[in-house]
Amino acid sequence: MASLNKVFLIGNLTRDPELRYVPSGSAVATFTVAVNRVYKTQAGEKKEQTSFIRVVVWGRRAEVCGEYLSKGSPVFVEGRLQSRDWEAQDGQKRNTIEVIADNIQFLRMGDKQVASTVSKIPSPEEMETINLNEETESPQQPEKRDNEKADTDSNKEVPF
Repeated sequence: MASLNKVFLIGNLTRDPELRYVPSGSAVATFTVAVNRVYKTQAGEKKEQTSFIRVVVWGRRAEVCGEYLSKGSPVFVEGRLQSRDWEAQDGQKRNTIEVIADNIQFLRMGDKQVASTVSKIPSPEEMETINLNEETESPQQPEKRDNEKADTDSNKEVPF
């Protein structure tokens, strides 16, 4: 029997990401994404439905999300569904379904296009050399000038 567990979401964060560290030292960020669906009723009336979906991000991706995302940030999330059960403090059994993110892309922020992928995080050395060129809207390698960093007034540094 074949199976597939893949989720793609585009929406906005409903609050700032919550970043914490588990005892093993791994970072984990959680946030909720609001996703809208527009449809027409049988009477032809246009309706909008909003779903709120919890997203969990692990490792370096979580740290980057915690640093650069905030309430209202538009994101593209690619991941898988996972169910989780636990017992609440009042003794009641609870369960939830959440998206475990494999890939996060930061989308349009204001009037600037920022399409940065957080699926493969480069090493710290690589991170220092990646810039987002506002004219081409794609990561570019800065020019090196006598062991100086490139002028960043016209470029926005991106952490990945």
